[in-house]
Amino acid sequence: MGVARFWRENRTRYNLIGNRCPTCEKAFFPPRELCPTCHRQSIGKMVEIQFSGKGKIYSYSDVHDAPTDFSDQRPYIMAIVELDEGPRITAQIVDAIDGVEIGMPVEMVFRKIREESPEGIIHYGYKFKPAL
Repeated sequence: MGVARFWRENRTRYNLIGNRCPTCEKAFFPPRELCPTCHRQSIGKMVEIQFSGKGKIYSYSDVHDAPTDFSDQRPYIMAIVELDEGPRITAQIVDAIDGVEIGMPVEMVFRKIREESPEGIIHYGYKFKPAL
């Protein structure tokens, strides 16, 4: 992902902002231009919403063989998190290597994702931790 695209998406990425179709009430993250169910009826009518950042683990995987940019974080857990508002998003689970299970309540936290190099840009974004 280029720096320009990364900065354009900051607002939605850092705040978990998505949108909802006013016709069928389905929520999306990241935001969509139109609803895949209602199609033309939703063009220009999608309503912006900020998600609570709370949800549950829908599925997960332990990562032991990580890409180079993430090798210093291994082992780590990647999960599909189903937000309370409906959308499912992929995110890293932090603060709990042991005891992660499907259905476990989680909440969003803001953390460092990666560094481009020791002298480069540091990317931050959402991750999830077990909810208290």
